[in-house]
Amino acid sequence: MARGWESKSVEAQQSEAAQEAAPRKPLLSAEDRAKLKQQEGLLLQRKRVAEQLESASNASYRKMLEQALADLDGKISALNLTR
Repeated sequence: MARGWESKSVEAQQSEAAQEAAPRKPLLSAEDRAKLKQQEGLLLQRKRVAEQLESASNASYRKMLEQALADLDGKISALNLTR
């Protein structure tokens, strides 16, 4: 039983050492976090619209999806330019 506790302790120590050795990400400001969250949301929307476009057969629906895709691309580009 003592052996099990000892291995758990060693495992915890190794885990802590690995976390300390890992490079830390710089902290983001509230504004940068908001931009990152917005960009992630736009990328998810873009993915969904692109998937719908692949399966769409109606011409007017495809045109609407293409316009939505172009609009999302513009918004994503605008976020990247301000960084």
